[in-house]
Amino acid sequence: MNTITIEGVLRTENGKKAARQIRSQENVPGVIYGGAEEINFYAPAKAFKPLVYTGEFQLAEVTVGGKKYRCILKDLQFDKVTDSLLHVDLLELVDNKKVIATLPLKFTGTSIGVKNGGKLVTKMKSLKIKALPKDLTSAIEVDITSLELNGNIRVEDVKAPNIEILNSPRIPIASVVMTRQLKQEEASAAKDEKKK
Repeated sequence: MNTITIEGVLRTENGKKAARQIRSQENVPGVIYGGAEEINFYAPAKAFKPLVYTGEFQLAEVTVGGKKYRCILKDLQFDKVTDSLLHVDLLELVDNKKVIATLPLKFTGTSIGVKNGGKLVTKMKSLKIKALPKDLTSAIEVDITSLELNGNIRVEDVKAPNIEILNSPRIPIASVVMTRQLKQEEASAAKDEKKK
């Protein structure tokens, strides 16, 4: 799994005035929680870009005051007008403590239904999960090879070892639907049968 390294500086002053001053120097204030203590820090805005502007699930290794913290991104705040990053919340990974995270889905294989002229429709791009830090992966792989025309793969069909999936089990994550061309071909075939 990809890890982003961020060099942070411990925040000594808190409050709006201090945060405004940090942002004026192109830095972003943040907080690391979930471990033994809560750490308030700031880092250059560009250091967060690879972590924030991606669809991938990644770890962040933040160095603050000589200590390293393994974290995952938990929450972000953006400016409503300028769309610039205002604040970052990171959750520290503690080896024996389960974390809740959102992992992207990665579909593998070619569906039987697609081979027969259907169209794959993905209804979900990620799943909310609960797992120990050692079991976190960059994506949950879903094999769609046996997915037939008009078939669904549901959350309950996803197999992820040592990972508890928190989404409702009956929600479809992918399906193969008939294309317009296939529907027209079937309709014309049915008409030809009636003529006979």
